[in-house]
This record gives sequence, C-alpha cells and structure tokens, in this order.
Amino acid sequence: MRGDGLKKRALITGITGQDGSYLAELLLSKGYEVYGMVRRSSVEHYDRLVHIRDKIKLIQGDLTDENSLLSALEESKPNEVYNLAAQSFVPTSWNQPLLTGGVTGLGVAAILEAIKRVNPKIKFYQASSSEMFGKVREIPQKETTPFYPRSPYGVAKSYGHFITVNYRESYGLFACSGILFNHESPRRGFEFVTRKITHAVARIKLGLQKEIKLGNLNAERDWGYAKDYVEAMWLMLQQSKADDYVICSGETHSVKEFCEIAFSHVGLDWKKHVKSDSEFVRPAEVDQLVGDYAKAKRVLKWKPKTSFRELVEMMVDRDLEHVRNSLR
Repeated sequence: MRGDGLKKRALITGITGQDGSYLAELLLSKGYEVYGMVRRSSVEHYDRLVHIRDKIKLIQGDLTDENSLLSALEESKPNEVYNLAAQSFVPTSWNQPLLTGGVTGLGVAAILEAIKRVNPKIKFYQASSSEMFGKVREIPQKETTPFYPRSPYGVAKSYGHFITVNYRESYGLFACSGILFNHESPRRGFEFVTRKITHAVARIKLGLQKEIKLGNLNAERDWGYAKDYVEAMWLMLQQSKADDYVICSGETHSVKEFCEIAFSHVGLDWKKHVKSDSEFVRPAEVDQLVGDYAKAKRVLKWKPKTSFRELVEMMVDRDLEHVRNSLR
C-alpha cells in the first residue's frame, strides 16, 4: 500500500503468459491494482487469467506501437511496470529474427522511452534471460559474466538488457533487469521442452501416444519454478536502488534427467518412449547454463523454494489431471 492510503498500481506487459499470470496473482495478494497490456487479437487467449479475470483490468497495446504504450501508461497510471512481453520461444527466433528483434529488443526501448515521457518516477522491471549468456564464458554465470548469445532471441534480450541499463544510467530511471534462468510451471506453453515432456508423459501413461521426439538430451539447464521467480521481480522494485540480479536455482540438470524423473513419477522407463531427433536441435546450441543467485540472496533476501524434482513431479501431476479432464 502507498503511504497516501491509495493502492499501488502495476502495469504488466505479457500478463497472459506464464510469468504474467503468477505475477498478477502475487501483486493482487499484496493489495495492488493490476493492469495488463494485451495485444489486439481476433481470439482471446486468457486461459491463465480465468480465475482472476474480474480482479484485473486489461488494456490493449503493443510494444511495437509507441502511441499504444503512451495510452496504456496514461490510463493505468502505474507506480511499477513489469515488461514480460516478448517473442519468447527460442526456436521461433531463428525463423522470425526480425520480429524477435523488434518486439523482444526494440520493444524495451519503446516502453522505457514512454515511461520517460509520461512519468519518469515509474519503477521498471525488464525480463532479461539466461539465454544472453549463451556460449558461457564462466560457470556458474552471475551478473558480471560477459554475454555471448547463441540465438536471435538471446541477441534481442541482450539489447533489451543493455538499453535498460542505459536508461537507468542516462536518465536516472528506476530500471531493473532480472536475468532469469529457465523457470517452468504447469502454466508453461506446450511448445517449451519441459511442458512438451510432461504433457507427453501424461498422454503416454494414459495410452494416448507411445513416444516423444526431443532434440539434444544432454543440454543442461538451471530450472526453477516460475511462481518462486516472480517474487524476485517484485522484490527488485521494492529496493532503494535499481540494479540487476541473476535469478536461478543454482543447480544444473540435463533434459535426459528431466525425462527420467518425469517418466519414473508415473512408473515408466523413459528410454522406451523418448527418441532423439535432429529436427529439434538448435542451429547453435547452448550446452550448459547454471546461475549464481548469491547477490539476490544477499540484497533481496530471495532464494528458490521449490526443488527440481518437486517442479517436474508437479508438472506431470497437473498434466495427468489436464489430459484426464480432456477425455471426459
């Protein structure tokens, strides 16, 4: 709550996504008025917001349209803006590099410029990504690790990250970047490898399919629970000084290990159902990502609450429930 007795207001771009829905829930629980910016679409995709739809206000806008950003800020009058909108699927960035650069990269500059013009006192959070580290220069990766992105998505996120730093240092904006490592949940899109696996496990267990095709089974990632990570986003904007933070689990696990836990949770042997297919291997692979969240722990008093095994099993359980319900 604000000192003047009025509720804090927050504007979330990308509110319809996994992180946006969890962040909206968190902010509502803290007494915020929550606004979400959504793109105009002939079909509404608000599945993740159904349970809170009557508690939030949605505003049409687009990161590639400056006027819509100005209008969204003027209408919502936010104390805080969380920029979670992006073309966020790495494989798509290879096929649509210009779109990815425009939305995921230049879109950040557009919203920072809009904030500077409308109200430079607004606190800003930018969703940066561990994909910026790419071909890693050190293990584990921390805030000072040089970037070496290996995809158009990682390149675009690097631009978004540095333009946030630039506006903070050039114009004095309270602008933070959270360098989030992979974070998953039952709300993850089906195109992402983790959800692709857990959904397939549920379908295989229920006899609806026999196998799943994946790319590089040895790729290692630092996976955490999205609901834990959105709390770190909020904490960044509650500090007296704007800064950038790595948010991660501090552990690395392979895609193969993810498969082992997911299949064994329902009593199946992953080796009998998982096939490796070169079609799903990236043109330039990121082999090992693992972060160091020491700074976030020290300054934000944040640490992950959910273990890797708990995350995988939670996702499998929800997908079993989801697939069973779809059969009724």
